[in-house]
Amino acid sequence: QVQLVESGGCLVQPGGSLRLSCAASRSIFSISDMGWYRQTPGNQRELVATITSGSNTNYADSVKGRFTISRDNAKNVVYLEMNSLKPEDTAVYYCNARPAFISMNYWGKGTLVTVTS
Repeated sequence: QVQLVESGGCLVQPGGSLRLSCAASRSIFSISDMGWYRQTPGNQRELVATITSGSNTNYADSVKGRFTISRDNAKNVVYLEMNSLKPEDTAVYYCNARPAFISMNYWGKGTLVTVTS
């Protein structure tokens, strides 16, 4: 059974930094492209960053230069390092997995990041 569990969300001041973690099931992690998405009330979930099973990365224009996605294949964990945080980064952040050969998407339950003074 596939599980994705996010952690690390909290209240942080503008300009601050935060690291989110997503622990994924061993059964799918090594063959999965992983991603971070975020969502605010009334809006659709939007892409933040992705990292393939081969560690190629892609970022939304709004976070380029500030956020870094990475993965630790030994620990089955994907990270999102967030720097120079802005109030508009406030959202629920979701972890996503897309395993090869299975053609399915898996989602975590999300972790809330609030950027405010």
